[in-house]
Amino acid sequence: MFKIGFHASDTENPTVKQGKILTRPAAEPRKSVVLIHFPARNMTLPYYNDAFDLHRGDIVYVDGKLEDLRGRVVDVTYSFKIRLSDYKRVISVADTAVKGKLHFAGSHFVTFDQETLTYEQVITWFKAPEKEGEVYVSGKDETGFRLDDLGTMGISGSTAERGRDYFLENRVRYIAVDGSHGRAIVEGTHPYELEFEYANGEIRDLTCGCFCSYPCKHQFAAMLQLKETLKLIGKYYAGQYEESGYFAAVFKGTLLEFAIDSRETGHIVL
Repeated sequence: MFKIGFHASDTENPTVKQGKILTRPAAEPRKSVVLIHFPARNMTLPYYNDAFDLHRGDIVYVDGKLEDLRGRVVDVTYSFKIRLSDYKRVISVADTAVKGKLHFAGSHFVTFDQETLTYEQVITWFKAPEKEGEVYVSGKDETGFRLDDLGTMGISGSTAERGRDYFLENRVRYIAVDGSHGRAIVEGTHPYELEFEYANGEIRDLTCGCFCSYPCKHQFAAMLQLKETLKLIGKYYAGQYEESGYFAAVFKGTLLEFAIDSRETGHIVL
């Protein structure tokens, strides 16, 4: 059984609390011009910011032609004079302030604290906020299958093979079950959001944001990850899961990329 505790802070003499990631306190917005690098386009462009207190390493989204792409702040300038018509704005900042105790679980870290690695937080690492007025609808066909027998999922052999590749490539960046309700994020051409119900070893109402009319590779990858994570939880952390009725698992590389790489000070306690 292993666990990992983090401490990260932008202050010179931080208060150490083992098992926590401590981040800078919320600050008032500070006007700036920031350089943002967009990995998907390999472009670095300047934007005006008047809504946030931005720092190097922050993950942001902007308006304009690149509004759906994730960017990372690489430089911040507070002394400037610009013509606003020449600049697009930063519209949101990803919430990378992870707080809580994480346990090793294969390729992922897992937590049993409902306030740690919430879906609402982690999705900000992958997607820009929904546009105002955006409306989604959903439906359920009430079908289900056993998690221990994915052959009953009704997926084609070729799609299952591609889904297995996604699983082995750790494209299931995040998966969580709260009570019976599950959610996952699988990164393919885009980050896809999945939802499902899980109870007594059975999966029901599995949906994916790719909107396929048949079981897709993202769903199969997520089910393989769920199966593996539950197996590890049952072996090492059964008591914690039974007590909380909640777990959230994030791929190790994802946590390092979003919650740790941007930190300039702090330490990790193992």
